[in-house]
Amino acid sequence: MSIQIDPTARVSLLADLEPSVRGTVYRIGPGSVIDSFVKFKPAGGSGDITIGERCTINSGCVLYTGNGITMGNDVAVAANCVFAPVNHAYAEKGRRIIEQRFLPSKGGIIIEDDVWIGAGCVILDGAVLRQGCVIGAMSLVRGEIPAYTVWGGMPMRQIGERT
Repeated sequence: MSIQIDPTARVSLLADLEPSVRGTVYRIGPGSVIDSFVKFKPAGGSGDITIGERCTINSGCVLYTGNGITMGNDVAVAANCVFAPVNHAYAEKGRRIIEQRFLPSKGGIIIEDDVWIGAGCVILDGAVLRQGCVIGAMSLVRGEIPAYTVWGGMPMRQIGERT
């Protein structure tokens, strides 16, 4: 496993970048901030976690490696978000779920530049957050979110656009 932190990035001493036994790479770009109680957790695959430039990941967020997370530049992530680029298999009722391992990748999680993710969001495998989009607090995100749109609610729906 490799952890690559740009010298201008700030990673709290209370963050937990858990080592991987599968060779996962964690990259944290220039000027980015990883707050206290943020957890990078190897689980369900050997995908890398790449954080771009000037990103902020606030306290209490959990980023599972799974099929990988790629975050562009200038991304703001509020507190207590979960990034889960992995899915358990569960279809065979005669086998315990833990024995069924994981489903094939839906492509990991891709977050483009200038995205804001509100507090308590869950971002799932296959999510693509296009440039400039905004995700309201407590939203469940799967699939593609168009550029410069604003989404929120439960279930999540488009509630606006950036002008």
